[in-house]
This record gives sequence, C-alpha cells and structure tokens, in this order.
Amino acid sequence: MKKLFALVALVTSLAFAGAALAQDKPAASTEAPAATAPAAAPAAPPPPKLDSGDTSWMLISTVLVIIMIIPGLALFYGGMVRNKNVLSVLMQVFVGFSLITILWALVGYSMAFSEGNSFVGGLSKAFLSGLKPDSLQGTIPEFVFSAFQLTFAAITPALIVGAFAERMKFSAVLWFLGLWLLAVYAPIAHMVWGGGWIGGMGAIDFAGGTVVHINAGVAGLVAALVLGPRKGYGKVAMPPHNLTFTLIGASLLWAGWFGFNAGSAVAANGSAGLAMMNTQLATAAAVLGWMFAEWIAKGKPSLLGAASGAVAGLVAITPACGNAGPMGAIVLGAVAGVVCFWAAVYLKKSLGYDDSLDAFGVHAIGGIVGALGIGILAAPALGGQGFGGENASIGAQFIVQAEAVGFTIVYDAVVTYIILKIVQMIVGLRVTDEAESQGLDVAEHGESAYNS
Repeated sequence: MKKLFALVALVTSLAFAGAALAQDKPAASTEAPAATAPAAAPAAPPPPKLDSGDTSWMLISTVLVIIMIIPGLALFYGGMVRNKNVLSVLMQVFVGFSLITILWALVGYSMAFSEGNSFVGGLSKAFLSGLKPDSLQGTIPEFVFSAFQLTFAAITPALIVGAFAERMKFSAVLWFLGLWLLAVYAPIAHMVWGGGWIGGMGAIDFAGGTVVHINAGVAGLVAALVLGPRKGYGKVAMPPHNLTFTLIGASLLWAGWFGFNAGSAVAANGSAGLAMMNTQLATAAAVLGWMFAEWIAKGKPSLLGAASGAVAGLVAITPACGNAGPMGAIVLGAVAGVVCFWAAVYLKKSLGYDDSLDAFGVHAIGGIVGALGIGILAAPALGGQGFGGENASIGAQFIVQAEAVGFTIVYDAVVTYIILKIVQMIVGLRVTDEAESQGLDVAEHGESAYNS
C-alpha cells in the first residue's frame, strides 16, 4: 500500500493597516505631510478559557464510558461464555482495564496525543508530564481530556477478549493487552485523532470506528486464528450460560455509549446533541434489523440476537454519529444489524474460525459498515454535516474512508500477529487441554462463580 501523507492546510493572516491623514496646512507651508502611521498589529486570539458546562459533561461522559467497560462489557461477555469460564472473562476485562489505565498514564497518552510524526506521538507527555490542574485542552482541563481518552484506550483491548475467550492464559492476556495498547492502539489513535496522517487527509471518525472497533475486531480475529478453536468447537454445544447477564451488560453498554459518542464532541453543544440522537436511532434500528433477519432465517427471534444487534448498531454509528443526519443513522443502524448478523452466523461458520463472542463479526464488520457508510451519509444532500478536510464529494470522502479502513486492517493484523508470537515465546498463549476442560475459573483463578 502506498504511504499516504496528510496535506497541511496553509493558514494565512491578514493585517489591517490604517493610514493617518495629513493635517491641512496653508498652501505656502513648507512642512512635510504627516508620516503614514505604522500598520496595526493583528489582535492576539483570546487565550483558551475553561468552560464549566463542557467540563461537567466530559466528567460525566468519562464515568459513563467506565460503566460501559465495568460492569457493562464484563457482564455482556460474561453471560455468553460457559459457567466454568465466566470469572475468567470478568477478570480479563476488569484487570485489563486496570493495566491499561496505568500504561496510559505512563506512556500511552503521550504516544497518542503529544506532538510527534505522522504515525505516532512522542514522549513529551510521558508520565503525564506537563499536565497541571490549569492546563487546558480546548475548554476542558487536560486531565479530564486524558481521562476521557483513557477510557477509549481501555475498552478497545477489552473488546478483543471476546474473540479468544475460554482458552488463553491469564498471564498471556495481560502481556498481549499491554503490548497491543502501545504498538497498535496508540499509533492508530495518533494517526486519526492526534495530528497524524489519517485525520489529516480528512477521514471521518467521530468516536472510534477505526481506532476502536475495526482495530479490536481485526485483532480479535487474528488472535482467534493463532490460538485455534476451543476444544470441541463445532461438535459440542457451547450455549451462553446466563443471557440475563448479557442483556444487562448490553443495556449498560447502550446507556454508557452516550458518553462514548456524545462525549466525543468534547463539549456540551449541538454536536453532542446530534451524536446522542444518532446513537439512539441507529441502535434501535440495528436491534430491529438483526431481530428480523434472524426471525426470517431461523424462524424465531432471540434475546441474544437482539442484544447483539444493539451492540452492532452502537458500533456502526460510532464513527458517524457527529456527521450523519438522523435519517442516515436509522439506515446505517438497520444495515449494520443485518450485515453483522450475517457475519456472526454465516461468515464465521463458512470460514470455520472460532471467534468465541463475535468480536470480529460485530466490531470489525460493524466498524467497517460505519466507517465506509459515513463517506456517503456525511453528504449535506443526505442530511449529513459535510465532508472532512478538503474532500468535496461523496466519491472523494468514500475513497479516503476506504484508505483509512484498509490501512487500519493491514497494520493491525500484522502487528497483532507479531505481538502474539512474542507473547507465545515469553509465557505461552494457550492453557493446557486439562485446564480448558476443567474451566479457566478454577484452573487459572482457583475459584468458581457458582458454588452449590
């Protein structure tokens, strides 16, 4: 793939000069006319000022996204595994969130959001250096901005857990998530949001279609392929052990996602309001899309399908929520529900990979639908808010979106594979056959979720 470099827009400044009029003098006067006054210097822009409303909304949004992860994602995933592995999934999400929190403060934030090159930031903000209570990012404290971005960095690796659930060593999970944050997430976040080339060419990713969902889903597929399927996959029934947990988790994800999407406006303004409305509409449409597709294909609509459809809609609208119009959001959600149903049920079966909880089928596929879809739906003629950067047509925007998606997939897949091989050499990846049969709760953590 050819390397793409962002074009930097030229910023010009205009100086307004005033000339002093010469005083009227008698005709016989030999005095020279008054000298022209020097040009007035342009007024300096006012310094950024903290906005308490924006700050309050971003504090709330940060907490909402944390609730999405723990307990939301943990319960959503935990309910879908077998009862002998539920604690292992909860541990991977809960402890993984804690690990990413520390790594983000040490180097992750700096790599994603400090000044660097087109591909990755530098280390000028490592250990949160330079951040003070009065440091601002726009109209909010930079500490709040960093904490908000931390939640995105934390949920993305946690999503990958669903692809290799029930078979990876806990030690390997921690090594993998930590290395993946630094080698994949931080660079992609910088390229899209931190001043890198993907954002510079006008790619639209309002809240994380490429950075979060395609990134996580592709990494999950690679991990599932490297580890191989679970014992008995395709031969032994592996139904979810507690769909009540799954629905509660999906509901927490739905509610918390308003912080994820509307919070990405980084202000309490109309853009946040549009993102909120679009998130609600797309999610509801995706629930119906998945449900009716399953009803037609299998004869019965399932609770698991409805919950999965909700997540598919949330995923698809994420990159588009601030740029699509409300009617476009409904179309995008409905399409995502149907396409993700096909991917999770039929594509996975035809290709034979064991993506345990459909991280690829929902997050990568849904993210691709959203990232490409906004290339069309951003058009003002379709109710959108306009194209990104210097892109002036659907065709130009769609090409840029496709380039961003393609680069993310290739970069993510290659680096994820390398990380998995490194972890395999350090601690090994997969639990023993005996541990897998016994269940990871007891084999890896020495406890059971249900004691009777």
